[in-house]
Amino acid sequence: MGRIILVTGGARSGKSAIAEARALSLAPRAIYIATAEPRDAEMTARIAAHQARRGGNWRTHAEPLDLTGALAATDGQGPRLVDCLTLWLTNLMLGGYDWQAAGRALVAALPAQADPVIFVTNEVGAGIVPDNVLAREFRDAAGTLNQWVAAVADEVTLAVAGLPLKVK
Repeated sequence: MGRIILVTGGARSGKSAIAEARALSLAPRAIYIATAEPRDAEMTARIAAHQARRGGNWRTHAEPLDLTGALAATDGQGPRLVDCLTLWLTNLMLGGYDWQAAGRALVAALPAQADPVIFVTNEVGAGIVPDNVLAREFRDAAGTLNQWVAAVADEVTLAVAGLPLKVK
């Protein structure tokens, strides 16, 4: 069974760079499962910056919705880095999909993974209570999804100011 690793933290905490370094510590090449979609110029620029920073040791597999399928399709090909769970959750919620069923299916599939899987996710519960229903539903869903993945993870790291803090 491959290791399951969760890297969480706030916005711009360094979690992606920490997760990328962790993946490449496991093998010289890794698969980057990207959940972001370039829906506007700003997100397109963010995606390009992430790709440029990663360099040539990565093969990108874009999958905004079927994360469980993406893991099945890439298992046996080396470590996978999923960046990020919260964007995946956003895609599911805004698309009207059952995020709980998708999250449960993802967690159920993790023990069968032969290669390591590293998840990046945002820690969204440390701020103020959002002022609208959708934002509160998202915050609650992200917290729940993060707990589900953390429960089955072998390692959990909290990124703070670019520093990895081992939680589990």
